[in-house]
Amino acid sequence: MNSQTYVPGVCNIGPAEIVARKRIGWIGFLATVLLWAACIFFGIAAPWRLLLFIPAAMSATGFIQAYAHFCAGFGMKGLFNFGTEVGKTETVQQQEFRKMDRQKALRIIGYSIALGVAIALLAFYL
Repeated sequence: MNSQTYVPGVCNIGPAEIVARKRIGWIGFLATVLLWAACIFFGIAAPWRLLLFIPAAMSATGFIQAYAHFCAGFGMKGLFNFGTEVGKTETVQQQEFRKMDRQKALRIIGYSIALGVAIALLAFYL
């Protein structure tokens, strides 16, 4: 996808916002790897490793949003941004478009939670 305009339920962020989402993905990934390594190195009990859900889900959220060119938070709030300034949004006026955006946002959130849970369970059982 290479859209530079708002498409309901498909694309609600441009290049500046995509870069920000990738950054979040990498930060979450690095935190997950470092925390997992610390758990192994220090022999942290398996139940505590379930906390890896948080950075793993954060990483998944960032990467999924960047790949999809869609911000889940913006989708839930009925916003979009294709400008050069991160966070400077415009409002989606049409109710049906807002509904499509919310549905896409909920899918992204669901996928991110599922990946976070999978990583946390992997850390728990290894």
